[in-house]
Amino acid sequence: MKLLLTAINAKYIHSSLAIRYLQKYCQDLSYNIELAEYTINNHLLDIADQIFDKKPDIIGFDCYIWNIELIKQLIPLLHKMLPNAKIICGGPEISYSTAEFMQDFPMVDYVIRGEGEQVLYDLLLALAQGKPTTDIAGLAQYDAKRQLQENQAVVLENMDDISFPYTDEDIKNLDNHIIYYESSRGCPFSCKYCLSCATKGVRYRSLDKVLAELAFFVKHNVKQVKFVDRTFNANKKHFIPILKFLAEQKCCTNFHFEASVDLLDDEALVILRTMPVGRVQLEIGIQSTNDKTLKQINRHNNWDKIVSNINAIASFNNIHIHTDLIIGLPNEDMQSLEKSFNEVYVLYPNMLQVGFLKLLKGAAMKELVEPHKYQFMDTAPYEVLSNAYMTVEEIRKLRIFVDVFELYYNSGRFVNSLKYIIKNYENNAFAFFRSFADYWHKNELHTLSHSPKALYKYLADFIVENKIAIKDVLEDLLRYDALSVEHGRFKAEFLDWSEKKYHKNIETFWKNTEMVRKYIPDYEFINWRTVKNNYHIEYFANDVLHFSPTTAIISKPVIILFIYTDDIAAKILMDPGDLRL
Repeated sequence: MKLLLTAINAKYIHSSLAIRYLQKYCQDLSYNIELAEYTINNHLLDIADQIFDKKPDIIGFDCYIWNIELIKQLIPLLHKMLPNAKIICGGPEISYSTAEFMQDFPMVDYVIRGEGEQVLYDLLLALAQGKPTTDIAGLAQYDAKRQLQENQAVVLENMDDISFPYTDEDIKNLDNHIIYYESSRGCPFSCKYCLSCATKGVRYRSLDKVLAELAFFVKHNVKQVKFVDRTFNANKKHFIPILKFLAEQKCCTNFHFEASVDLLDDEALVILRTMPVGRVQLEIGIQSTNDKTLKQINRHNNWDKIVSNINAIASFNNIHIHTDLIIGLPNEDMQSLEKSFNEVYVLYPNMLQVGFLKLLKGAAMKELVEPHKYQFMDTAPYEVLSNAYMTVEEIRKLRIFVDVFELYYNSGRFVNSLKYIIKNYENNAFAFFRSFADYWHKNELHTLSHSPKALYKYLADFIVENKIAIKDVLEDLLRYDALSVEHGRFKAEFLDWSEKKYHKNIETFWKNTEMVRKYIPDYEFINWRTVKNNYHIEYFANDVLHFSPTTAIISKPVIILFIYTDDIAAKILMDPGDLRL
């Protein structure tokens, strides 16, 4: 029999760890097990047609918050196209509302509740042997009398029972995709908004297996490995050897971890300091800095330790820091959110992800819905609409706030411009982004798609219109930011670029090989395209190089040579005499 394990991912760059685990765990059974991966951007009928073409006897779906609405459309369609195929569903979206799901979709034959490896194995074995399936732990189904049987959700006690899910061929096929990996299951914490509160304890994979498997990724030099461990650094005996191992490797692979940064001690910080640039990325869930809010959601943050450790890691200049905040938590009104946001913002993480509270099935957050007057979306992603502390209007505007923040802060395009603007906003980043989001809304910019160049223009127009900053300083910093990222490809036309004003001087400089070699020792003029792609010279009325580390404005002309031969632009201060300026 053919079993088709089907994943519908949120993005093309994602891959499904779950279906690979299931395939490996059941590989010794007499089934032809194939994998199929799609994204939520694929058309419904296209997915159905491709599944139909494979003619599976059994179809398995992993159901998550990002794909459940599409799967709910896909199941009845496939049942019509392949009426004899059995349908198995599993995943967090249906492990905790199984009866409701099976009543709505009676064509689903089985639902796997909880962790699915052993449950699927037992089910497939029973089907192959023609034995009853009603007593299989973790399985929900209708019996012969069409009575629903919901056996208790299960967990896999021994993480070493799971085979490593990747082969050389998998890595080849997953080129340019994120590779997901798991060294533990469970979480030591019980935050009410998170599904991890539904299970207790943490189970670890043996370190010898973990290190051997990480060596496999290193050997293949994969682009990124994202650990799905809920709290990577929960157990020092487990995570310290992993960090030491990664620090010693010679590869280009980036490893992403979710970590509780306040649990890191001096030993961990010393190891992190030694990491090669780009080797590690830390995702740090802060969620709120309001103690009353944190108590409501059963979470504790050691704020002083968080600040100290993030500042220490940032000073290493080798690790990407990603922080998280959640909008819509209990007792967090706009004033409290402003405080939380600003306190995290001044840590200047590489990314500050601001998300909205979601009422996940199985999470203890449901206990707080009535006391805090929550309204949520009825369909996935079950996002908060209002509560006792924020109105529908406020949360609607915050959705624009988040979109604008993504475009301007998290894009990394406006680092210096934002520092200057927010300094003129009395260092209140929340107030600035809220005002800018109102401008965005008023001008209906949220209804349009935006080129990178247009973003520079919108920001400049808003600042000039509201007389927030000195125009020539802002435009200097906008040009400096634009040239510092993405190899300077996006030069907004409204800015006064030196290549227009000083074209002849710059052209003469590039023709003078001896002069250029003062700055680029191995320079040889090949053609103008090569020069344009690899270098840029820009004149600034203000010392932008001094501003970058100090945020102090000095009215002093500087000329900067930008070199784009590496991923990060090199910047060299030039002698004006070399350009005859």
